Amino acid sequence: MLRVGLTGGIASGKSVVANRFAEFGVTLIDTDSIAREVVAAGEPGLAAIVEAFGEEVLDAHGELERGKLRARVFADAGERGRLEQILHPRIRARTMAAMSAAAGPYLIVVVPLLVETNFAELVDRVLVVDCPEERQLERLVRRDGIGETEARAMLAAQADRKTRLAAADDVIVNDGTLESTYRQVAALHRRYLALSGVC
Repeated sequence: MLRVGLTGGIASGKSVVANRFAEFGVTLIDTDSIAREVVAAGEPGLAAIVEAFGEEVLDAHGELERGKLRARVFADAGERGRLEQILHPRIRARTMAAMSAAAGPYLIVVVPLLVETNFAELVDRVLVVDCPEERQLERLVRRDGIGETEARAMLAAQADRKTRLAAADDVIVNDGTLESTYRQVAALHRRYLALSGVC
């Protein structure tokens, strides 16, 4: 099975692209969803976070208060590193298990930090969703309801645009219309089927 790692900067449009592939019936594995699973109440991942960061990162129901933890780790690279050491091995293990169980001619694995975590070694092709950084910033502020300073810190915590593009086998440029993005997805869907030997 052809394994395609889909990545891109925060607020670049990865979800739009991933969801369009899913509409073609492609198996989709989303590491953001897996990241939420590994920190759910009762999971060892959440216990490890509480041990590392204290109970102040929990809400009144004992669940992870993401906004509070996010603000803390994006303000301090050391704290972010500690969180990544807890989360990344757990996310990778569950992702690999899901990849092994997947069916179909090819699968898409959505990995926001694919370049930063050397995840490319686990896939056959890297697909980057690209858009100008100012567009990312604008989308991120609007989507998450945060200030520009926090949004810029989140952008700075990821690989830069040039580094992502250098790692790409395929690129979808998501700075135009939705129809343009969809056309690019359709073209790549046909290409991936061909590479899988389906057509």
